[in-house]
Amino acid sequence: MNNKESLDLAIYRLEQSKENLEEAEALYNINKFKGANNRAYYAIFHAIKAILAIEQVDFKKHSSVIAYFNKAYISTKIFPRELGKRISEARFYREKSDYIDFYIVTKEECKEQIETAKTMIKMAEEYIKQ
Repeated sequence: MNNKESLDLAIYRLEQSKENLEEAEALYNINKFKGANNRAYYAIFHAIKAILAIEQVDFKKHSSVIAYFNKAYISTKIFPRELGKRISEARFYREKSDYIDFYIVTKEECKEQIETAKTMIKMAEEYIKQ
């Protein structure tokens, strides 16, 4: 893959991320917090994958994507450590929401994940523009 193709893929993934965020906000606005939480997590995940596209790195597992991002971008302080913590939290809440019966995500928890998604998208856009 050449640099133009990598950039095109990054932009595509970033658009996917923004669409996930729109879905999260729409679900949040109708009090569907479980679904909103899921879409906020995927907004974060696709923004991370957009960044990795620039580097031409990809993984099949979510855990591998996040672990690589933490090692290559959070540990090296390209992105703030606080963001790494917020990404881990978003993954935690998404997994609880999706896989644990009777888990109810709160409105506040959901709003935090949406805010993390907004931050991640903004930072990913700035990084990709460089």
